[in-house]
Amino acid sequence: MEPVSEAFPLRDTVIRVDLSAIAENMANIRHLVGPNVAVAAAVKANGYGHGALAIAPTLLESGASMLAVASLGEALELRDQLPDCPILVMGLVPDTCLSLAAARRITLTIDSLRQARLLNDAAKKLGRPALIHIKIDTGFHRIGFPCNEEGLEELSGLRELPWLVTEGIFSHLALLDDASNRIQYEQFLWILGRLEEIGFSFRYRHLADSIALVDYPEYRMDMVRAGALIYGLKGFHKGFVSVRQALTFETKICHITSVKKGEGVSYDYTWRAPEDTRIGTLPFGYADGYPRNLRGKGVVSIRGVRCPIVGVLCMDQCMVDLHDVPDAEIGDTAVIYGDGSDAAPDIQEISTLAGTNKNEIVARLTARPQRIYY
Repeated sequence: MEPVSEAFPLRDTVIRVDLSAIAENMANIRHLVGPNVAVAAAVKANGYGHGALAIAPTLLESGASMLAVASLGEALELRDQLPDCPILVMGLVPDTCLSLAAARRITLTIDSLRQARLLNDAAKKLGRPALIHIKIDTGFHRIGFPCNEEGLEELSGLRELPWLVTEGIFSHLALLDDASNRIQYEQFLWILGRLEEIGFSFRYRHLADSIALVDYPEYRMDMVRAGALIYGLKGFHKGFVSVRQALTFETKICHITSVKKGEGVSYDYTWRAPEDTRIGTLPFGYADGYPRNLRGKGVVSIRGVRCPIVGVLCMDQCMVDLHDVPDAEIGDTAVIYGDGSDAAPDIQEISTLAGTNKNEIVARLTARPQRIYY
């Protein structure tokens, strides 16, 4: 396919993003949850490394009702490009930034009456109501109003703030097991019921993230928050939705050198050649977001053959053993993260090798590798 972004790459290390995969994934999620459930597309952490600004239009065209981010800075970048799109900040915003958020029509998460009053004052000065989503702590213990009588009493004070519109209310499952999920869900229903009794109403009640929206359809409520699924990163275990990985990461061999048996490569010579071989240098390193702890485990695919990364990974470069690709040449493509269509490890395999999860692997990708969209 022809790339959507036409800027000439200034470096051989690039991240390719398949917008058709993102569109298909979003459409399949929409079909799964049905017409009565909205989908908030999580594009925090630069769209999980895919590039939030570039993928946002595709997500909205494919059925996302709003975009969800973690910080005000992320929201403002999107607002500059999308002046009318609903944008929810799921984290907390500093008091000093409330007026700015209200002025830019960013929907904020609120978990205290104190900050709600400050936001109400800011909205009053603007002469325009501010949208909020109330966060309830049902046991995750990160942020949120406590799910008890004390929390309910504090929440009741929101009724006295006429410049706030409580568009939504949400919580987050710990996803330990079915029993604990159910307890959190029932706590959420309890406080919802009590709030509705005293006059609250909400357009969006949401609890389910990417895993829960597939595995626990009973928790979808009015809206789900789709994150990893959008990008084709599977985390579900019980249900199923068809998604495919949208991101690949690749570079090109920039240098080849012959190494004799016993000679060392990279810092501290932690790897020495077990036999005469050729070493290829690749212009990527941990400053691009590749896990440094993959020393001795990481591989790339060159001409369809897996080549091990050898020696200590450098900030900007790394070396691979070309023993099994004797015809490899400078300029050959090396696939770092594949999508399953090549011998290269996909993001699932990389996360397993690095001892972490798929979300961290893509979220840690830095801005340095150019994104190419097609």
